[in-house]
Amino acid sequence: MLLVIDVGNTNTVIGVYENETLTQDWRIRTIRETTTDEFNILARALFADKGIQLTDITKIVISSVVPSSVRILNAFCQQYLGITPLWINPASVKKLMPILYSNPNEVGADRIVNAVAAYAKHKKALIVIDFGTATTFDAISEKGQFLGGAICPGVMISSEALFQRASRLPRVEIFKAPERVIGDDTIESIKSGIIYGNAAMVDGMVDRMKQEMENTPIIIATGGLAPLIAEVSNAIESVDLALTLDGLKIISRAM
Repeated sequence: MLLVIDVGNTNTVIGVYENETLTQDWRIRTIRETTTDEFNILARALFADKGIQLTDITKIVISSVVPSSVRILNAFCQQYLGITPLWINPASVKKLMPILYSNPNEVGADRIVNAVAAYAKHKKALIVIDFGTATTFDAISEKGQFLGGAICPGVMISSEALFQRASRLPRVEIFKAPERVIGDDTIESIKSGIIYGNAAMVDGMVDRMKQEMENTPIIIATGGLAPLIAEVSNAIESVDLALTLDGLKIISRAM
């Protein structure tokens, strides 16, 4: 079995593949202060709940944008699984996707993984939008080159800033888009601004990026809030919530 882990600033996503099939996946909070032993207890509990033994794991691939996770996860994999994990970086995907950033080492591992997965699945020009702690836009050429992209404040980050800095505005939960853009009370107005506002930003960014690309791209979204924004976005063509994990699986074949 292949164990894949994507460590983000807010959430860590864990998946287990048996051959080509994603058999289980989990989304947990990223805790920077955790210890190797604590992560082992959590991993064993998650696996046991699904009837999976850690001893069934034969290979591990990890992407991370949290530097402190490297020491913790390296120790977990080596001490408790007897496996040295493979870490994603620009050099590890050189054969799969040329990175045309002026400094390839600046590209986040999650962005690389998403781009590789999207191109492997579609073999066309793409814009991949990841709704994570940040909302990232990544452009991939028809030839499978990582062209670059844009990084924007994420939906929840911008929402938290609004609630913290505007003391009279109530905190609202974002689960569903309101029926109207023009809200008739404060809560509906906030929901409209957050959801439709982010969708409008997405549509505008995609339109501008398309103008700079040689071929018309497919627009794919991933990340926890992708389904919500995709419902009201005109640009997003499909949502692929397994994109990052699939990318780790694809890259694992080449490492």
